[in-house]
Amino acid sequence: MIDRRRLLAGSATAIATLGTGSIFSSISAFAKNASAKDVTLPFENGERPMVKYPQKRPMIGLTQRPPQLETPFSVFNEGVITPNDAFFVRYHLADIPLEIDPDKFSVDIKGKVDKPMKLSLADIKKMPAIEIVAVNQCSGNSRGLFNPRVAGGQLANGAMGNARWKGVPLKAVLDKAGVQAGAKQVVFGGMDGPVSDKTPDFAKALDLDHARDGEVMLAYSMNGENLPMLNGFPLRLVVPGYYGTYWVKHLNEINVIDSVYDNFWMKTAYRIPDNDCNCVDPGTAPKATIPINHFTIRSFITNLADGAKVKAGETRLKGIAFDGGSGIKEVAVSIDGGKTWLPTKLGKDLGKYSFREWHTAVKLPAGAHDIKVRATGNNGKTQPMEALWNPAGYLRNVVETVHVTAA
Repeated sequence: MIDRRRLLAGSATAIATLGTGSIFSSISAFAKNASAKDVTLPFENGERPMVKYPQKRPMIGLTQRPPQLETPFSVFNEGVITPNDAFFVRYHLADIPLEIDPDKFSVDIKGKVDKPMKLSLADIKKMPAIEIVAVNQCSGNSRGLFNPRVAGGQLANGAMGNARWKGVPLKAVLDKAGVQAGAKQVVFGGMDGPVSDKTPDFAKALDLDHARDGEVMLAYSMNGENLPMLNGFPLRLVVPGYYGTYWVKHLNEINVIDSVYDNFWMKTAYRIPDNDCNCVDPGTAPKATIPINHFTIRSFITNLADGAKVKAGETRLKGIAFDGGSGIKEVAVSIDGGKTWLPTKLGKDLGKYSFREWHTAVKLPAGAHDIKVRATGNNGKTQPMEALWNPAGYLRNVVETVHVTAA
């Protein structure tokens, strides 16, 4: 990867684009915005600070260098679209771009193509655009809830978000460059990089057919606005239905290759067990693995927090569901710990990659209740009643339970 970590000189255009009143000048510029408030996530050693970064509302801070920010779960009750200022942030490497002039930005298309080229942001915006509503979810979302615990970022359920993305199909860019016969994969690199030359640079790859499916896009807009700096400004890869590790931020290199890419981030990291459940017995290691790929199906109750007290009688339930691209067929709830299930009404369908809102009303007699929610996709897949386990802490999609007391 060439010139991966260049920092482009700041300009008045960049300042206006960022909308923060100033350009990030150093990592310390982030740290100065930390607040004194704390939250406790629902697992051991779950204490986290609430931090305030430019272009973001107060978020749950996991790490500072690089910034890793989790969305407070209450945000998902505000609406099916996650606001830009509440969208989670995940970086792998600490050398992140802090000043980017969109007028000087370009993305290189190279490798097994007939016409290697550099496309400016203006060039890309002149091409026919598409829009798609899609969930971006960190592979490690909910890792902190695994039992037994596993290594890695200890996240609750807030490392996900749903946005309306606008950009150019990757297929159109590849067609413009002319993919050569024999090409197998497309490799993507961004402007973030390692602080040590001993750390593997971050890059991800997709099979050529997937890269050319017309849905994978180079996105420059998020919910009708420029991408926030910490979410990949000015250009990022959007891979609908796939975990966020493939959604390369600050995208500036696209390399078509005639082999299977085997860097650390594909060959060693982000691997799941190669079996039907992508799981193994807790505490054991898989015999074979494959790269992580599609989301598992998930659903959540968003309007009641665990431990909530409600008035006995009719109680409104509301939440979200999503999967890796078949779309949500139905969502059911149980107020008796999973013995019986009740249907819910689905909200507006924003597309097969989007959160799907659901709602219903149930009658809760006085006492304690374990309320569960379970989604089924159009492909017939549903959520397991018992949590599945793998050593990397990926793919968690157990039926969620909210414990409430009615009085």
